[in-house]
Amino acid sequence: MTHIHDVVIIGAGLAGMRAALEASKVADVAVITKLYPSRSHSGAAQGGIAATLKNVDSDDCIEFHMFDTVKGSDYLGDQDAIENLCNEAPEVIYETEHMGVPYSRTPEGKIAQRKFGGHSLHHGKVAANRACYAADYTGHVLLHTFFEQCIKQRVRFYSEFQAVGLIVVDNRCLGIVAWDIQKGGLHVFHAKATMFATGGYGRVFKITSNAHASTGDGLALCLRAGLPLEDMEFVQFHPTGLYKQGILLSEGARGEGAYLLNGLNERFMERYAPTLMELAPRDMVSRSIQTEILEGRGAGPKKDHVWLDIRHIGEKRIAAVIPQIRSLCLNFGGVDPIKQPIPIQTTAHYSMGGIPVTCDGRVIYDEKNSLVEGLYAAGECACVSVHGANRLGTNSLLDATANGRRTGRTIANDIGKLKLNALPENPMEDTQERIGRVAGSTGREKVIHIRHDLRDSMEENCGVFRSGERLQKQKQILKDLLERYRQIKIDDQSKVFNTDIMEALELGYMLEFSELIVEGALRRTESRGAHSRTDFPKRDDVNWLNHTLAWRDASGQIRFGSKPVVIKNYQPMERKY
Repeated sequence: MTHIHDVVIIGAGLAGMRAALEASKVADVAVITKLYPSRSHSGAAQGGIAATLKNVDSDDCIEFHMFDTVKGSDYLGDQDAIENLCNEAPEVIYETEHMGVPYSRTPEGKIAQRKFGGHSLHHGKVAANRACYAADYTGHVLLHTFFEQCIKQRVRFYSEFQAVGLIVVDNRCLGIVAWDIQKGGLHVFHAKATMFATGGYGRVFKITSNAHASTGDGLALCLRAGLPLEDMEFVQFHPTGLYKQGILLSEGARGEGAYLLNGLNERFMERYAPTLMELAPRDMVSRSIQTEILEGRGAGPKKDHVWLDIRHIGEKRIAAVIPQIRSLCLNFGGVDPIKQPIPIQTTAHYSMGGIPVTCDGRVIYDEKNSLVEGLYAAGECACVSVHGANRLGTNSLLDATANGRRTGRTIANDIGKLKLNALPENPMEDTQERIGRVAGSTGREKVIHIRHDLRDSMEENCGVFRSGERLQKQKQILKDLLERYRQIKIDDQSKVFNTDIMEALELGYMLEFSELIVEGALRRTESRGAHSRTDFPKRDDVNWLNHTLAWRDASGQIRFGSKPVVIKNYQPMERKY
């Protein structure tokens, strides 16, 4: 079956739905999502969305936000894209407020703002109250508000369709091929403009805050279509995941004054970031936690975690501004944070790398920023790059909302010039063959076993700290896992809600782009942001102040290239907090 729309957007998180709101003003828009829209992973974002509203800190300004974002990125963020993001942030917040987002309020009735890691006043001198929030459900309320607005504007949703193929002919995107999860079978979505908003890929790691759906589908489909991915070696580990679960405990807790304690009950961040302490950027806090554990100062019988202490904040304040943290701790950790500290560990959280795009969301295919006509991307799956080597907290919801809006406007401006080019003779041929191969697999390997081995090994060898030796080991492990993947067996042969086939397809995606993460990390012989090499501990601006581009050729080999970082007002300097 073939469906024809002006615009097809894959992914119903904040970026996808915000783009749909803009594009639907002038075009017929369809959103393809493998989940029901309100279950998209954007809804799990807790702590806030950044903007210089000056509702708490009257001396805050957009320049400070820009400086913090550039410095937090370890100077790998493109400063033109960062300037756009920070300039548009206040307008984005007020716009979402007018849509109906129920932000928490100050006593005067203004949108409330609190501290968050890496955000400061006066270029790093003191922590800034810049995070606008709705208790600790910020992503949830944004997502539901956008969904309501999309329904109002008659955006067409195709829920429970999984994208399995990208149709690109002569650098012109014609749409996608998707699998109908509910009924089975392939569908072609033919469009003038196609946009990816498929989120991140944290599920390649054992301990992660990401939903089960965060398997990097859009990235893998672009890679298979011969397009590059950018900066895949940069994966952020959030400092405060619930011990053993990885469930996110919002940075909003530290914004409200929570302490990090090691097994000796020391506020150890004083050793690593004496000015901002627990509110230093995430990469620094995660490395500090891991260092405490590796040096024997962890907590618990195994000394394999540290504590997040919010007891002093008080039950009334916790109930008002971070209620979800308490319920998560009670339900999944068996801990009441009002009475005892919370056991935490680092958790794979955010992917700074992704599909390379221009500031306006157009996908590029080479180092010269040549465009793939009719193809766009925004949100976590895209690399603009506003986050560089490390994302600041609350800049992800801002990125998804602001760049989702910006990309939607780009599509709206382009749509009158784009034509509905004819599809190839059999646009589903390659995809049908691939799915048939997977569905008909009769080997002896179980998908779940390979997935567990992938996640365990990536956590061990490509986590917070990396080394050439461990990365080489992981490179071989991935080759072995890919060979095992060719020998999988699919037990379920039905078509209706066949989760065996879905999970097998997702595993294939993860194995393919995990090679880019590992080989990119092996190639980058420096430490920068979230990429920390124990054998190359220094940042190297002479050789590595550039973005990584990586392609997979027809033979399966990975080819690397690079493009320069856009630097405007802020020259690289040492990061001190």
